[in-house]
Amino acid sequence: MAKNNAAVVEIAQTASRYSSSIVLQSENKYIDVKSILGLFTTLVSSQQYELHVIGPDAEAAKAAMVEVFEKHDLNVVIAPE
Repeated sequence: MAKNNAAVVEIAQTASRYSSSIVLQSENKYIDVKSILGLFTTLVSSQQYELHVIGPDAEAAKAAMVEVFEKHDLNVVIAPE
């Protein structure tokens, strides 16, 4: 679980650097990626996640988020606009 804690903190910190809205979809739940608490209750490595990124710096945010998810072996795809 410690590995997961590091992932949660790094994902939230990375997301916080962007002004875009970054929302993680897991089945029928939507979590603001900037919320550490929301991530803690949702993030499990076996899951497929979809990221919805909308805002002025969305392209940079998408690239950074995919990188940090992959670094922690989390399966994520960027949702189509």
